[in-house]
Amino acid sequence: MAEHSRAQHCGKPGGDRAAGPPAATPEAAVARRAHAARNLPPPARLPLLLLGFVALFTGVGAGLARLGWPMPDIAASSAGLHGVLMVSGFFGVVIALERAVAMARLWAYGGPLFAGLGTAAAVHGRPDLSAWLYLAASAVLLAASLDIVRRQRALFTVTIALGAVSWGVGNLLWAGGAGAAIVAPWWLAFLILTIAGERLELSRFLQPSRNARWTFIVVLMLIGAGLVGIAQSGGPRVFALGLLALAAWLLRHDIARKTVLQRGLTRFIAVCLLTGYAWLVVGALVLLGAGTLVPGSASYDALMHALGMGFVFSMVFGHAPIIFPAVLRVAVPYHPVFYLPLLLLHGALVVRLSGDALGHFGLLRWGALFGAVALVAFIANTVAAVVRGRR
Repeated sequence: MAEHSRAQHCGKPGGDRAAGPPAATPEAAVARRAHAARNLPPPARLPLLLLGFVALFTGVGAGLARLGWPMPDIAASSAGLHGVLMVSGFFGVVIALERAVAMARLWAYGGPLFAGLGTAAAVHGRPDLSAWLYLAASAVLLAASLDIVRRQRALFTVTIALGAVSWGVGNLLWAGGAGAAIVAPWWLAFLILTIAGERLELSRFLQPSRNARWTFIVVLMLIGAGLVGIAQSGGPRVFALGLLALAAWLLRHDIARKTVLQRGLTRFIAVCLLTGYAWLVVGALVLLGAGTLVPGSASYDALMHALGMGFVFSMVFGHAPIIFPAVLRVAVPYHPVFYLPLLLLHGALVVRLSGDALGHFGLLRWGALFGAVALVAFIANTVAAVVRGRR
């Protein structure tokens, strides 16, 4: 989020937003103590984050079970909930938790809590209840996002709030019984707009022109038009055009174009961002070519994983060394081994999408497994980095 912008720009771990000025004066020390009193202490945030990882592991296992890989019963029985566990269960918790930490308001932690409870209901055979719990989580996140807009009215805060709106609409549609072809684009928009808003905030370092900012607004309108008309014949292609335009804008204006020339963590983050934008282009082109969303089709699988895995998880890999220090107050020192999970992720996606394109189920199946291995490698690498940081 924007609260970590300076940390992202410099490639160093950042702290909570609104953490206040350094305690160089008695007044500043009082302000910092007041801020801490309004926030949840880092040890108490860990259980909420763990609820997100329960959704991640169960969701990944559910996806593999759908492709015939043997999985534990809890994952196999959740095979039909793969998408909701990944988006609302995992990312809903992580994004809402980060927003709550940034705001330093106890009520904002209701977002990740409701999302975690939604996952608990889903894996215990109550998807009807989980739908409403996820909806409650998105309502809290939207309230938190609107409060941030109230405090700082800017295009990037509005974009992030629109992402929260998209999550809420998707959850409402799902609770009302809408199908995946209608719900999934709204859930994708939640993740994509959240990321776009964060990157837009950082684009100010390159000082985009007034025309560039207006172009970004047009892109948002195009995406919104595609979402509203997603059930109509031309809606998916309008949505695809909006995503393609967003990728072009980000590739042109993101500071990653500059920071990729640096070293260490700064370059790693930039590589994650730029490769993620490439997958955003791929996903948009797949949807543009297909022109429709048909769950179970090769184009649908390619679209969902180019965007959900290629674009979104590339951003996760890049921002984890910033998000974890901010949320849990632990150091995640950079090491070149960070590139290994990223390479595994991209290689797995190439295999999977090749399977989609060629109609080769074996490639699709193995690509999914390699993708799961990439996520496990990412988590193991992050834990190892935390251990190094504590030493």
